[in-house]
Amino acid sequence: MNTQKIALIGGPGTGKTTLITALKAKGYHCMDEISRQITLEAQEQGIEQLFLEDPLLFSKQLLLGRQNQFLNSETRSENYVFFDRGLPDVVAYLDYLDSPYPESFKTVCTQHKYDQVFILKPWEAIYTQDNERYESFEQALDIHEFLVKTYAEYGYTCIDIPFGTVESRIDFIENYLTPNA
Repeated sequence: MNTQKIALIGGPGTGKTTLITALKAKGYHCMDEISRQITLEAQEQGIEQLFLEDPLLFSKQLLLGRQNQFLNSETRSENYVFFDRGLPDVVAYLDYLDSPYPESFKTVCTQHKYDQVFILKPWEAIYTQDNERYESFEQALDIHEFLVKTYAEYGYTCIDIPFGTVESRIDFIENYLTPNA
């Protein structure tokens, strides 16, 4: 069986993690977002916002973690594995910050391809900031544009998930994937 790798992407606060949680509840195998874990571990070491203080170190850890998730998904037997963000997100965020990074980052993104990429647009009605999500809604809009551009550069056509309830968003994903199964 060839497990399809499905990335759910979008700027901060668009509902990705909520969808991943709901997909898990429906029995799908999902790879969790790991940036919060990296941020919390850095905070335990006295670094308030590792991404802002050392974007390259943060991004190296994130890229490695997401690459490991991708490789782990290749051992799965389910029809689909969902990812809370994808590898090209790392490049998109660094480009957003205008922060340099090694060419190897792009190589990793090129070598590990998702079968489908769904994108959630910034949605002001559900947007909140917290200890790990420090971006304003306006910044979330900018990040969205960088994500769209970056994924297009890697040959992806992102599928827009419409605003709606968690259930309607999952229905949209399932209805989109079912004919291709």
